[in-house]
Amino acid sequence: MTTVTLPTVPPPPESHTGTRRLPLPGDYPVAPGRSLVELTCWYGPLPTLRRRIALTGASLTVPDSSEHPLFRFEFDDPRLSARLTSERVEPLAGGRRLQLTGDLDIDGTAFPVLLRLRVVEHAEDRLLVVGTARLPYRPLRRATGFRAGRPATRLRLLVAAEFA
Repeated sequence: MTTVTLPTVPPPPESHTGTRRLPLPGDYPVAPGRSLVELTCWYGPLPTLRRRIALTGASLTVPDSSEHPLFRFEFDDPRLSARLTSERVEPLAGGRRLQLTGDLDIDGTAFPVLLRLRVVEHAEDRLLVVGTARLPYRPLRRATGFRAGRPATRLRLLVAAEFA
């Protein structure tokens, strides 16, 4: 009896490296009641305010080509009326995490934001993510005029959404 050793051939690389955790190309809105947004003001190690914010609209657009997907969140609350739009999406940890760089638009003034998302669940037609953005309060207040109403050194914006 003879044994034959065959060479192993690695699978071809995917055209969208790391984006395999995203749904198929198309537009995916967030259904009402399938999202959560929370704003927390921190003064040093102490939270001084924690408040849920209404998410009036959110969508994910996955293009056909190799362009970056586009995340868009719209907040409407007496404390924060703004729109967060991603400019660049980087998949991290094999697509289990996404790092979004974009702008938080408050009253027509854009403020740069880094939103780190964890992919909780994914399928061909939906994506469930949760993540946070940490914002320095003083530069945000100077640039946009935003006031938290409580003493703060930084803000945390928590976002959880199911795009389907």
